[in-house]
Amino acid sequence: MNGWLLAAGALATVTALIHLVAGGRDVIRPLLSSTLDDEPLRTLHAVWHFATADILLSGVALTTLATRPAPYAPLVLFIAAHFLAYAAVFLVITLRADWSRPLLRLPQWMLLLPVAALAGAGVL
Repeated sequence: MNGWLLAAGALATVTALIHLVAGGRDVIRPLLSSTLDDEPLRTLHAVWHFATADILLSGVALTTLATRPAPYAPLVLFIAAHFLAYAAVFLVITLRADWSRPLLRLPQWMLLLPVAALAGAGVL
């Protein structure tokens, strides 16, 4: 068993659950009650669910791969790369905003970046 991949998969799965619960409360409910036009509103709502599904499926894949013999490096590296990209997007957007303590305003990167690092370590 690959403990690095198991940890990455578990963290990704927990991240998906946090996204579903906290994001539903803090992001989706306010979005759905906004005055945004219906088409962009529904598109953003769908994209939010895409992110939930992507994070959850990645967690399941990493957890499953943790119990399998190599070779799985290309798939794990792909998953690590997209978690790294997600973390980078949150960091760039957060740091470009005019906020005090910006790294804590959108803390999603704090869960996404470790998944990338753990998955990368699992390949090494």
